[in-house]
Amino acid sequence: QVQLVESGGGLVQAGGSLRLSCAASGFTFSSYAMGWYRQAPGKERELVAGINSGGSTTYYSGSVKGRFTISRDNTKNTVYLQMDSLKPEDTAVYYCRYGKSDYWGQGTQVTVSS
Repeated sequence: QVQLVESGGGLVQAGGSLRLSCAASGFTFSSYAMGWYRQAPGKERELVAGINSGGSTTYYSGSVKGRFTISRDNTKNTVYLQMDSLKPEDTAVYYCRYGKSDYWGQGTQVTVSS
């Protein structure tokens, strides 16, 4: 069955960095675009970064562009999110998703202190 396992979250001070990983299984990873989403308390889940199946094209929301970098390793069925210059408003649970599927992992908590 499909599994998406996010990891790498934690507590960091403003200006710090974290690298999130999402290990995927149960589908043909290299055939799908992947996205990183986040959900802050009381807010809707939002797309923050996306990458096409081959890794050649990326998308970033305006709030993270220039600070976050999405990448993927199709040999490891893993997608990454490098987060630099973190801000308190980046605090959220971060999830990965493949394509427009209904599958979500458990998420990983990112907390940025001011």
